[in-house]
Amino acid sequence: MEFFKIKKDIPFMSYGKITTTISLLTFILAIFFLFSRGLNLSVEFTGGTLMEVSYSQSVDSNKIRTILNNNNLEASTVQNIGSSNNLMIRLPNKKGTNSATLSNEVYNLISTAAPNPQLKSVEFIGPQVGQDLVTNGLLAILFVCIGIMGYLAIRFEWRFAVAAIIANMHDVVIILGFFALFQWEFSLTVLAAILAVLGYSVNESVVVFDRIRENFRTIRGGKVSAIINNAITATMSRTIITHGCTEMMVLSMLFFGGPSLHNFALALTIGILFGIYSSVLVASPLLMWFGVDRANLVKTPKRKEEAVV
Repeated sequence: MEFFKIKKDIPFMSYGKITTTISLLTFILAIFFLFSRGLNLSVEFTGGTLMEVSYSQSVDSNKIRTILNNNNLEASTVQNIGSSNNLMIRLPNKKGTNSATLSNEVYNLISTAAPNPQLKSVEFIGPQVGQDLVTNGLLAILFVCIGIMGYLAIRFEWRFAVAAIIANMHDVVIILGFFALFQWEFSLTVLAAILAVLGYSVNESVVVFDRIRENFRTIRGGKVSAIINNAITATMSRTIITHGCTEMMVLSMLFFGGPSLHNFALALTIGILFGIYSSVLVASPLLMWFGVDRANLVKTPKRKEEAVV
């Protein structure tokens, strides 16, 4: 399915040095903000108190959030779970106040929003648990990258695998850089969004790489840059349709999903935009600079020796 067909190939590779330079500068800035400002880790990572509260009637989570903010609990998060009657409240550790005292204080505050809330559960997350989540999250990203590299190396060739991983890690680091720069809360849902972006970005790379491999097999005598330009141009219609539809869904979550989905959708929005950019304007130039050519992808048939009579 195509909305339009471009007859003349767009010379993407002629801008390769410019786009990779921009990507490198953005990557360095993201690393700088990560080390200088750090991530604003949520309760799941730093430790704190989780409260699950149920009301007999529907309750506005924004009203609960306002009450907590007005009582010096700005770092807390409130979200509906299952229905508008049930709330999950995450509270960071408070100096000089233990978990039991803090949960009782919050219970008294939220009782003013609607009468007789039922406290279903209270859980305390220690710092060690938070550290384990950080470690496991980093391991998850590492294993996903190793799996992607192995898959691409088997399906294509090592140059494709290295180019795709560099482009994907470029996306991940830039997402983290945005969260560090603006101090948006980094939670488990944001980590899930980053893992989703890794898979989403590599999918776009595979589509482009598959077309590049096909071009090497069908186009003879063409320059590597021209073959890559043709592959990217040929997949542009598909890219616009696929990513346009996905981005509309993610933006709807960002603007209408409420605070509980905001950072998740924000990470996906940044990841999708940079995923398209990196697949076309980072991975492809890297592939060309790594020296990919027709000989890497097309096996030369061996001549059979004639039997001597």
